[in-house]
Amino acid sequence: MVLKEQTLKKLKTIFDLNIYEVKIWSALLSKGVASAGELAEMSNVPRSRSYDVLESLEKKGFIVMKLGKPIKYIAVQPEEIINRVKFNITEKSKEDILNIENAKSTDLFNELVLLYKNGIENVEPSSLTGSFRGRANVYSKMIEMVKNAKKSVKIMTTDAGLIRKYNYLKNHVKRLDKVDVRILAPVSKEHDKILMDLKGFANIKNVEGIKGRMIVVDGKEALFMVSDDKDIHENYDTAIWISTPYLAGALASMFDTAWNKQ
Repeated sequence: MVLKEQTLKKLKTIFDLNIYEVKIWSALLSKGVASAGELAEMSNVPRSRSYDVLESLEKKGFIVMKLGKPIKYIAVQPEEIINRVKFNITEKSKEDILNIENAKSTDLFNELVLLYKNGIENVEPSSLTGSFRGRANVYSKMIEMVKNAKKSVKIMTTDAGLIRKYNYLKNHVKRLDKVDVRILAPVSKEHDKILMDLKGFANIKNVEGIKGRMIVVDGKEALFMVSDDKDIHENYDTAIWISTPYLAGALASMFDTAWNKQ
């Protein structure tokens, strides 16, 4: 069975393989056991390339070389491939995270910090703005802001947004020391778990009729979304970040007004 080109492209993306690897792997899956020559013919991969492609697939754990002559290859069960790929991704992530953490203690990182501090002193306050596209990027920035909070964190969000922010920010909020955390959102019975878990760490008030999604930290820095989360796909959700006390302070005052009305 020959897979369609579109299916091959999907497999290539999911399993992080090149197109020759996908073609030979899928050919071997349909055959079970085959030689390099047979697989090259079945997959339309040049025979001269089939050997290094098979070697690469073997190293990645997608196939097994059969003992004996002539040399043939055996397909590994797709379920086992999934487990191996998950394991490799997990191990690679652990290694990457460790390398990043270790970078903090290097002279190179200290140089980067100095460069940033020297550069930021020369920036006009009005220039300290930026945009973030994609919900994952928006929440990464939000986490950074919360972690750096010293006095206050003010969040206005939707009912669905409250659940998302709880999942993303709960551990960071609980680590804050002497920081006043306030959240305005439409609250219902489905939020009872959130209310109980954040009790003592954050004050949450039910608000109806206000449409807005924003976070203001210390009255100096703010991040606000430009669209209703009901009308936008998470990949296209966009937020504007500002680090100017004048505008951030104005947004904080708007939040306080809404808070005091509840």
